[in-house]
Amino acid sequence: MVGNLGAFDIAILAAYCVVVVGMGVYYTRKCRTAEEFMVAGRSIPAWAAGLAIMSTYTSSISYIATPGKAYDTNWHPFIFSLAIFPVAWLACRYAVPYYRKMKLLSVYEFLEERIGAWGRVYAALSFLLYIVGRTAVILYLVGLLLNQFLNWPIELIIVVVGVVTILYTLLGGMEAVIWTDVMQSVIMIGGLVFCVVSLSWRVCTGPEPLIQAAVDAHKFSLGSWDLSLSSRTIWVMIIYGVTENLRNLLADQNFVQKYSSVSTEQQARRSIWIAMLIYIPMTAVFLYIGTALFAFYSTGQAGSAVTKGDEAFPYFIATQLPVGLKGLVLAAIMAAAMSTVDSGLNCSATVLLVDFYKRYFNPQVSDRASLMCLRVTTVVWGLLGTGFAILMIRAKSALDIWWQVSGIFGGGILGLFLLSLWRVRLTLWQGLVAVGVSIAVITWGTFVRPGAPGPDWPSWMQATFEPILVGAVGTAALIAVALVFHLLNARKS
Repeated sequence: MVGNLGAFDIAILAAYCVVVVGMGVYYTRKCRTAEEFMVAGRSIPAWAAGLAIMSTYTSSISYIATPGKAYDTNWHPFIFSLAIFPVAWLACRYAVPYYRKMKLLSVYEFLEERIGAWGRVYAALSFLLYIVGRTAVILYLVGLLLNQFLNWPIELIIVVVGVVTILYTLLGGMEAVIWTDVMQSVIMIGGLVFCVVSLSWRVCTGPEPLIQAAVDAHKFSLGSWDLSLSSRTIWVMIIYGVTENLRNLLADQNFVQKYSSVSTEQQARRSIWIAMLIYIPMTAVFLYIGTALFAFYSTGQAGSAVTKGDEAFPYFIATQLPVGLKGLVLAAIMAAAMSTVDSGLNCSATVLLVDFYKRYFNPQVSDRASLMCLRVTTVVWGLLGTGFAILMIRAKSALDIWWQVSGIFGGGILGLFLLSLWRVRLTLWQGLVAVGVSIAVITWGTFVRPGAPGPDWPSWMQATFEPILVGAVGTAALIAVALVFHLLNARKS
């Protein structure tokens, strides 16, 4: 532990936890049906839904891991956020009108209507596993941070934050999720402003500003323009940014459920653009913080306390921020973590109810039983994510792990949605073969590579492309196989 919290800082954190649980209790009275739990009666204003979508993009991954990546390398993650512009336009132009017309509760209903039940089941299962991974990364990061200040085991911190988030999510449903996200967004932005001002004063003033060390080390670079897929080049980040943002806005229940909670199609489009126009500059701010931290610690004053980028921002907060500001920034990072976890839990419960329980086990389930199912599955998925967060404590780079998790569980989902939008029709066995090939490619790209644990594979068998492209490669494999079957079917007919 490198820092201690004063009574005022602890009071800020405690007050924050009490407020979010109180909001969950308050919105319980407005969450009396399953639909209100899932989409808040479609009564959320566009600006609030936009802030909630932005909060889903921005989590403790952004607060800790993104500055950590800039500290370790450069600004290449910024390309991911810039790739949102064309993707947001495509989503607003094609996906939003259709999803709104169908009045979807689960976006995976779209897959069954277009390509069959097998696609819906595969995508829904992948999403559920993806949420467990995302929840684990986020809770681990907030635990890593608070462990710098509290004389508690990191495992206990993860459990406490997880339980508080589960509690207000299961009580208030989507309305509690969105309005707590709005409050959390304000806290996040306030915390960022304080950190940027504090760091800038330290590294950009004086006769020999420390920020020059970051300039000399090319920390503001977006990466290499080399035509290579084996390292984190600009081209790799463009491919990753386009595919991952497409998956987010087209095929991720987290995002679709939020812009489905507004009243009209126009408001749904507006909510997406509000989210994107806030998220992009916020990413630049997060990266600037990491670069400024590199400059600040370039004199060696951190000693051996910072051994990896993920530790830089927590160490700065612990040792440099005064009483009061420290509590505010910690509350901001807790807000970032909770605002993403709560959404994932609510959406996981929705998928489990709509895509599995009502679809295959009890189509005539009563609304009261549906609401109970939503609350129980919220707790179960929250506990699963919390458990896996504890297993991540030995992680080297949380952002790298998150990118790999999102690629493994998200790659095939995007491929299915693109096939659905293109109206590619496959038989059951053809669809299963395409998905099987995609899973095989993703498994190969994840585990059969230089330095990966396991057997010593021959060099010609090893995947040498950048690991974050696993999802994109899996998507390409699924689409290629499906298009071959589609052409064969067309020739037969």
